[in-house]
Amino acid sequence: MKKGIQQIMLGTACKDESGTAETLQRIRSAGYDGIELNRFMVNPSSLMVRLLTKAAGMPTGNGGKLDWHTLIRNSGLEVISFHADLGSLENETDTVVEEIKSYNTETAVITGMYRFDYASESEVRNLAGRLNEAGRILSENGIRLLYHNHNAELLKVKPGVSAYDILIEETNPAFVNFEFDSYWFTDGGADAKGWMEKLGSRMKMWHVTDRGTRLKGKAMTPILKADSMELGTGNMDLDGLRKTAEANGITAVILESHKNWIDKDPLRSMELSAKWLNARY
Repeated sequence: MKKGIQQIMLGTACKDESGTAETLQRIRSAGYDGIELNRFMVNPSSLMVRLLTKAAGMPTGNGGKLDWHTLIRNSGLEVISFHADLGSLENETDTVVEEIKSYNTETAVITGMYRFDYASESEVRNLAGRLNEAGRILSENGIRLLYHNHNAELLKVKPGVSAYDILIEETNPAFVNFEFDSYWFTDGGADAKGWMEKLGSRMKMWHVTDRGTRLKGKAMTPILKADSMELGTGNMDLDGLRKTAEANGITAVILESHKNWIDKDPLRSMELSAKWLNARY
């Protein structure tokens, strides 16, 4: 089982070449096998993208100015997968395919669509068709396509049917499969384990973080703020989820915790989560 870390955690720890090299060495020393890269973080990104990620508490840092091919090669880590947006895959197909191959990975991941109407049945069905076509083209180039969820996919397109139901039913397993994020579906009030079981062998990778609270002192009942937590420190049934993920035959587990890091330090956070991972893989 490969253990990886999502690049979005590392923006504040990747300010220059030497600092990024040290960051990657700490990741390797903590026991991770690889990293999941984001196209918008290994290339110069627009001001709007940088502002949006910063507002979400996940700043991109200066990663777009760095030589990631050399950094990865020298680190001993591998690129487990490469996140790209669907529009770029459709409009810059050859460029994106060559970029994915340049990192020696065979997995591309589409993250949930930005400013997309997941409550529109027609829009979601159209998205499934677009994913099928992108997956077909990638498969011809020896690359598999996975779709990564957040919580918007839980929106109902009609009574009893969610956007995620449509994406599962209308995508072709030969061309499109899934990187399941159990944190986001739990955050959305869904039964993450049940959705894992529904995906079955179509769940190829698992995005994991824990969920709980760092709130101390008197609580303003009934409000309790839930946060992303280091693995094993929150209240999710991670071992139960792990067993289901393994039964599905996943090839990698990817850590992605969000801005609520212990000591406000993403590297300290990933090292603490590594203890949980290393005890199991």
